[in-house]
Amino acid sequence: MSSEPPPGSGQQPPDDDPFRKRPPDEPPGEGAGSPYGSEPPPYEGGGPNGPSGPGGPYGGGSYPTDPLAGMPPLADSVMRTLARIIDMILVGVVVWLLTWGFGVNEYDVDSDRIEISKSFWQSAVAAVLYIAYDTVLTARTGQTLGKKLLRMRVANLDNGATPSVQNALARAAVLWIPFAFCCACVWTAVCGGWSYFDRPYKQGLHDKAAKTVVVSTK
Repeated sequence: MSSEPPPGSGQQPPDDDPFRKRPPDEPPGEGAGSPYGSEPPPYEGGGPNGPSGPGGPYGGGSYPTDPLAGMPPLADSVMRTLARIIDMILVGVVVWLLTWGFGVNEYDVDSDRIEISKSFWQSAVAAVLYIAYDTVLTARTGQTLGKKLLRMRVANLDNGATPSVQNALARAAVLWIPFAFCCACVWTAVCGGWSYFDRPYKQGLHDKAAKTVVVSTK
């Protein structure tokens, strides 16, 4: 099980680094360990896929029976919602300024005629900015500004590392494309709200698509 820091950090993380996934037999420090209060024993199975076997929630994973072993606690779903609202406001202001500056409004009514093209371009601008914002920051540190402010981060479920650009992009696309083009309020509630009911990993639909979880950094 890897205990290396996220790519690009350039140094080994200290023992009390909450971002480091710990081996199952290592005593957790403050804020580390399973979110359920105890560490499962190391998985000792064998087979063609290595000592960890083909287990895991997605199949083919090379980690213990509980992939959360050694990771910080899962982030609270309410705090995740607040972080998402912060991100939506920050990027939404930029979207509004850009579309307003270029004269693109959600719709213009002129002699009972709705300019659908302007609505589409505003949605396209929103989708590009939201996806770029989420992808770049998640791939770099696992934290958007909202998550950093509320002390949580996105991590790969299988090893606790910062998601790759590919995974971060998949996660952002699942969340923001439907949001921008068709059903903003409904999709945000369904996609993000899924974490309130998902067990045991508290994943939103976008987390499931990218095989990620959101953990606390407190």
